[in-house]
Amino acid sequence: MRKKIPSSASLQAFDAAARHGNFARAAEELSLTEGAISRQIARLEALLNCKLFDRVGSRVKLNPVGARYAHHVRETLDRLERDTHYIMGMPEGSKSLDIAVLPTFSSRWLIPRLNGFTSLFPDITLNIAARTDPFILPGSGFDAVIHFEHSAWAGMRMQFLFQEYLMPVCHPALLTDNDVNKQLNELPRIHRRQNPDAWHHYARESGITLDNPAQGVRYDLHEMAIAAVMAGQGVALVPHMYIENELSRGMLVSPWPASESLSKKFCLVKPTETGINEAALENFERWLLAEMNTLARSS
Repeated sequence: MRKKIPSSASLQAFDAAARHGNFARAAEELSLTEGAISRQIARLEALLNCKLFDRVGSRVKLNPVGARYAHHVRETLDRLERDTHYIMGMPEGSKSLDIAVLPTFSSRWLIPRLNGFTSLFPDITLNIAARTDPFILPGSGFDAVIHFEHSAWAGMRMQFLFQEYLMPVCHPALLTDNDVNKQLNELPRIHRRQNPDAWHHYARESGITLDNPAQGVRYDLHEMAIAAVMAGQGVALVPHMYIENELSRGMLVSPWPASESLSKKFCLVKPTETGINEAALENFERWLLAEMNTLARSS
């Protein structure tokens, strides 16, 4: 049975008309006549057997069905355009991997090491996308994910990478007293929004008195918290692996013990079924595990 898929011309005309709320402006954007836009919309509505716009005189406005369809069409066209640019930019005979990664891990650890991967596998193009929250991997367009353990990955193939431990860290200029535990209580605390009880757990585990563990600003990402710490705005609980360089160069200090309970397991998550990029993904996994082994030996 032939699939009911609208033509690309109809979808582009509908998308432009939906964004502009005007057939004339849509026609100008696509270098068509207003009549051509109108005919494409009519063909699309005939295929769908429903109206997408409410017409009031010369004006058009998406109805509820049209608004919902416009959202999905926009996502589809955007993804098709991205995929087209990916293919256009790939050298002949090369392979491509699309990997979803937590933002701070990608910017602070993974991307700075990718020269090593590229030198070993120059024929593999590695596309990195930031994803903060877990999601359903099959059908997402990603070949794999680097993320913490979560129920969303149930049924997927998982390779353990590392255990993330949090440690308090601050700018050295903020430490003006030999009693660092007292100062930890006095310094402004920086929180991650996704882990609002972290300082409470750290105080209980370490035995360091914190009068109000919940007090302080909140940021979404470790990257943001690290930026605030670098600016001397307070003390934050961040993973050691993200601030190795700053600690070794004395740009940041951590005279307090790291937490053992504030930790997460991070994994490379792969679909259950192997795909056309499986060989490239195996090479990436081997390289990633070798880098993790190097990290473990240096810790």
